[in-house]
Amino acid sequence: MPGRTPSPPTVVLVHGAFTDASSWTGVIRHLHTAGLPVRAPANPLRGLAHDAAYVRNVLRQIDTPVVLVGHGYGGAVITDAATDADQVVALGYVAAFGLDAGECLLDVTNRFPPVPGADTVFTESVAVPSSVRPDGELYIRRERFLQVYAADLSPRVSSVLSVSQRPLAQSALSAGSGPPAWASKPSWYAIAAADRMLSPTAQRFMAQRMTATEYLVDGSHAVLRSRPDAVAAMILAAADAER
Repeated sequence: MPGRTPSPPTVVLVHGAFTDASSWTGVIRHLHTAGLPVRAPANPLRGLAHDAAYVRNVLRQIDTPVVLVGHGYGGAVITDAATDADQVVALGYVAAFGLDAGECLLDVTNRFPPVPGADTVFTESVAVPSSVRPDGELYIRRERFLQVYAADLSPRVSSVLSVSQRPLAQSALSAGSGPPAWASKPSWYAIAAADRMLSPTAQRFMAQRMTATEYLVDGSHAVLRSRPDAVAAMILAAADAER
């Protein structure tokens, strides 16, 4: 009896801060064309421990091998969520944080020269009583969104994205990571060469630290929107390698 072709892994896509799961739309189209099942859950953006627990619960509902991919802050989330998730066979990072144990987002960003204008990017949301919003929320200033987050998208598209942002809980910047999943799982990393949110130098540092297979992509932090073909190619390579 001839051996059966292994079923393709499920790709789980975790978006980053200031956006939502629709940021993966172009990538999902490419993955579907290639025949891969995809899940793109809504990352709560409420803090690293909370968000990792949410993604971990999503993973428990999947009974196939998983290629788990994170963008930006979503990289920190998958690094925590996949540590004890046996069905995760590969990790993918897209201009993303791949933190080490005890490390936080600010530890990485403060280690390298700041990206242009980083000190004027964020603004807090309108004040809400602490009983409703116990933690501050961060947005990118609308007038800076195109320049800092999405310089390779059209002003029309960027304008829409700037007013539909989902905020990140301020505490997520200083929350320490747990044991990193990349220490025991193969990783791939798409470095966004024109990123003005997360320094490409920092991205390369994290990719090399996790001994990831590197893909250099000419794109902004919104590279998954501007270059979905290149991001999907990296994910497909990870899926093929682990099939």
